[in-house]
Amino acid sequence: MEELGRLSAQAFKEAKKLPLVVVLDQVRSMHNVGSVFRTADAFLISRIVLCGYTPQPPHRDIHKTALGATETVEWSYAASTLEAVQALKQAGYLLVAVEQTAGSMPLADFSWDGRQPMAVVLGNEVEGVQQDVLDVCDAAVEIPQAGTKHSLNISVAAGIVLYDLFRKSGQ
Repeated sequence: MEELGRLSAQAFKEAKKLPLVVVLDQVRSMHNVGSVFRTADAFLISRIVLCGYTPQPPHRDIHKTALGATETVEWSYAASTLEAVQALKQAGYLLVAVEQTAGSMPLADFSWDGRQPMAVVLGNEVEGVQQDVLDVCDAAVEIPQAGTKHSLNISVAAGIVLYDLFRKSGQ
């Protein structure tokens, strides 16, 4: 790890994190969950909140894609996504859904300086972010696409969004 300039697990836990929480709203795939953990580790994300029937570690299929990130990235579970995002909002977090909606803006147009605490909500692979959760969010961002498909796999979308926010934060 040292030769690659990577943090040890202990150094990661002690490192200053982005004030950014990822909320997974009813995500089905353990591989997607593991990939989000791995991406959260890569960009020093503070925490992941797994909601509803989103699978939780420890599980072999999560570990397969997380590659140890379930041991470094802090996470918690909430039975209700709505209650989880309401608690985050009450704690002062800006809530941003990654979803194509009537009022969503292109990710490139969304600005964040990395100071205000923010929670990014990623939804179910088929249904997206639940409407009652969208109603509580302060904003929605989407990743513009030019092909025939109108959505990306959640782990791909998470990678794009979290990298973009990491970059915008000045890290």
